Amino acid sequence: MRSRHLTSQLLRRKSIDKLLAESESAGLKKSLGPWSLTALGIGAIIGSGIFVLTGTAAAGENFQAPSLWKAQVLDVVVNLVSTGNLSHVLKHGRPAAGPSIAISFILVAIACSFAGLCYAELASMIPIAGSAYTYSYATLGEIFAWIIGWDLILEYAVSNVAVAVGFSGYLKAQLAVFGLSLPEAWSSPVWAGGQWTGAYFNLPAFLIVMLLTVLLVRGVKESAETNNIMVLVKLAAILVFLVVGSTLINPANWHPFAPNGFGGIVTGGAIIFFTYIGFDSVSTAAEESKNPQKDLPFGIIVSLVVCTVFYAGVALVLTGMLKYTTFVSGPAADAPVAYALQVLGAHPFFRSVIVIGALTGMLSSLLCFQYGQARIWYAMSRDGLFPKLFSVVHPKYKTPSYSTWIAGFAVGLPAGFMDIGDAADLSNIGTLFAFVLVSFGVIFLRRRDPDRKRGFRVPFVPWFPMLSILFCGGLMTGLTITTWVRFIGWLAIGLVIYFFYSRHRSEFGRNPV
Repeated sequence: MRSRHLTSQLLRRKSIDKLLAESESAGLKKSLGPWSLTALGIGAIIGSGIFVLTGTAAAGENFQAPSLWKAQVLDVVVNLVSTGNLSHVLKHGRPAAGPSIAISFILVAIACSFAGLCYAELASMIPIAGSAYTYSYATLGEIFAWIIGWDLILEYAVSNVAVAVGFSGYLKAQLAVFGLSLPEAWSSPVWAGGQWTGAYFNLPAFLIVMLLTVLLVRGVKESAETNNIMVLVKLAAILVFLVVGSTLINPANWHPFAPNGFGGIVTGGAIIFFTYIGFDSVSTAAEESKNPQKDLPFGIIVSLVVCTVFYAGVALVLTGMLKYTTFVSGPAADAPVAYALQVLGAHPFFRSVIVIGALTGMLSSLLCFQYGQARIWYAMSRDGLFPKLFSVVHPKYKTPSYSTWIAGFAVGLPAGFMDIGDAADLSNIGTLFAFVLVSFGVIFLRRRDPDRKRGFRVPFVPWFPMLSILFCGGLMTGLTITTWVRFIGWLAIGLVIYFFYSRHRSEFGRNPV
């Protein structure tokens, strides 16, 4: 009897009508229009990646010590099937994409666009804070909702720790250009590269997260206006780079265009997928959108299109300015855009604009992801899966203040102590997993609730959602064994918490059928 009740609870779905009714009485302030939502998406998508990861993906990655743990899952499977052993598995890095990294950006954008269409349909039907977590609760059941919510917590936290540490390092390097040196002991990670660094605390990384947390607590409108300004600044900086960089292109640098063929293009896509994961943050703003049925799909789709154009443009110009092999290591790998302008003698004014754009890009990315993380915790708390403290709304600012503060410390403190480095791939696998479940949700709701009003409809269902599942699943196989092991470990911890705490306090646990 108990096992039957447990199985029933695991697969019980939240009523969409009840979700909508709960959101109306939640008390969050509706202040975001279509362009603010678009800016939120662009702010989350275009972060440090366009100024850093472009060079890394073009040049490839090399590990000092070959290891099976660093091998890609797809490579391992293919070798086991074809040869029966692992002797030919690539264990020392990822092949370079070269100038074809521009193609990688476009292919990843296509994969994301199918998932983005699925997000747009569900967001127009279920305009509730919580993104893929809420969609899974309404379509697949409580256990899937918990898994994806726990997964999104990892995605948002890990990516923001990485960005905060990157912001600190970039800021320190740029201040040094002007003769201003921050103390290493108070501006470096305590733990990096698997060893102690001798530093005490990374204060800039911690302070920038807490500063943005204060802004987010103060209000959504104020945060959105700040983000709008930062998005305009970084887009202007990218345009400056495209104009100035195009005058410094040597076409010979584009040959060979794809040094490692299609394999290099796919591998490059697995590396730079991290740069696209931000568009789902638009859907977390559903309850604070003025007209979510129309504005959410607009924000998701437009932000994806705009960012794809900018990413592909920067990739082509950067690899045309310098040979892709230049960006393997050192300053060229840490800040490839700024490095290319400096080496080729661009005017200091333009280099300063790029620096400002890069720092602003990181800030807006941090802001958008901290915003989204707090809304997911808020939604999970409202459903009883997290303590009620997380869903308390500030009486004056109408924001989930406790969730925002806790999210701030959950990112700020780790950023002060460690550089998670290669663990950032966890953001990729977590997001891809979320995309897969959202795509399944569209197919499921089309069959179960075909007559419900949809502000946006994915064309060619079930084929487009199936393509999303296929592409996202394929990209997951391009990640390393280490990433998969860490991801499975994180999900195992989450399931322990769910079965011993959350399931007893959820709506369905308190009110069994």
